[in-house]
Amino acid sequence: MVALIPLAMFGFIPVVFYLFVRFPAQRAVIISFVAAWLFLPQASYPIPSLPPYTKISAACYGILLGTLIYDTARLTSFKPGWLDVPMVIYCLCPIISQVSNGGSPISPTINQIVTWGLPYFLGRLYVGSLDGLRQLAIGIFAGGLAYIPFTLVEGVRGPILHQMIYGVNAFEDWGQARRLGGWRPVVFMQHGLMVGLWMMTAALIAVWLWQTGTLKKFRGRNIKTLAIILTIAFFLCRSTGAYSLFGMALIVLFSAKFFRTSLPLLLIIGYIVFYLYIAASGQFSSQDVVAFINQIFGEERAASLKFRFDNEEILGEKARQRFIFGWGDSGGNRVYNEWGDDISVTDSLWIIAFGINGAVGLVSLFSSLLLPVIVFCFKYPARTWSNPKVAPAATLGVALSMYVFDCVLNAMTNPIFALIAGGISGLVLKAPESLKAKKTSSPPRRQSLVHQKSG
Repeated sequence: MVALIPLAMFGFIPVVFYLFVRFPAQRAVIISFVAAWLFLPQASYPIPSLPPYTKISAACYGILLGTLIYDTARLTSFKPGWLDVPMVIYCLCPIISQVSNGGSPISPTINQIVTWGLPYFLGRLYVGSLDGLRQLAIGIFAGGLAYIPFTLVEGVRGPILHQMIYGVNAFEDWGQARRLGGWRPVVFMQHGLMVGLWMMTAALIAVWLWQTGTLKKFRGRNIKTLAIILTIAFFLCRSTGAYSLFGMALIVLFSAKFFRTSLPLLLIIGYIVFYLYIAASGQFSSQDVVAFINQIFGEERAASLKFRFDNEEILGEKARQRFIFGWGDSGGNRVYNEWGDDISVTDSLWIIAFGINGAVGLVSLFSSLLLPVIVFCFKYPARTWSNPKVAPAATLGVALSMYVFDCVLNAMTNPIFALIAGGISGLVLKAPESLKAKKTSSPPRRQSLVHQKSG
């Protein structure tokens, strides 16, 4: 079965080419990203002087080649905008980070471009409109439905599917998979937290498409029934952090529906920015937060959170020694004891970005993900979020914000969210699209026949 891994990884690019031939380019891109993220194995193939070949790079390389071969005109029509600047800075800042620490800039820079820049760029190319974001939302929703059987199996039997299908374990520490009297599914992702976040996003999209009447049926099934099933499957993933994100996201969306305000979302984004500022500057104290979590979720979750905060404090202190551009991949961002052993654990995406690429990397990464959502809130006010044309884009913007919130605690690199950020950027860089329904009139000949019958 191990032989299936290279077949799946390197055979995925021809599959992407087939999708470009079989479907419209936009749909081929969405299917390729979702399918790669959900079903390709956890594998990494080293490439000399380049970043390793992974499921993310397999999707990005395949789609980029497919675009060059089958959809070249889309590349030539691309127009960059001011919202693209943070992502460009984040992709290129490893050059200075590496050179200033005596390292080679080639592989880290390309890795940043492939992991973040290409999904964002492809989002700008293919889903930068209300209709494009609608298709992406439906694709994520469909991906959530496709994952239900796998999550249910692993919820009962543990993270076994990667081993059964690909012959190797994707997840070695089964202790982290044991939660709430059962198993937290991992399926073909790196960690159960990734699955929980994915299923949360799919369930959120399903609920909002149902509540706004954007979709009545999907594949002949009632959207209400599918939304309920998907939400139940999400809760069976046993990811308490994702539960909290789901609750916050619903508060944001229903505040937009009933009170016509995006203030809750802007407050959440403001909190993220404020936390990153005080944490990066060394002013954050975790004691009150840990005590609060202990009261709400119990000692186990509070202890886990305290462990993360304790590590972030020592890692943040080390990162501030190279505050502007960080330590690069030299390993200087880590903390070592007197015997040279690494005693630090990097759980959060923000501390990884801060330690490796400094304040420039931290600010540019989170700006590239949050600024499009902020601009969206003003270009498409909350009173429009229940409009079937805007609802998919709105729920994707909220889901993206929840993902960024999660990145304050976890390191969940997921190209789908960079794709969403690129799509929302492409949407808001243009004038707001018309939300008026097109009026249809009967052909003159049909009208005359109706009058004849009535006469």
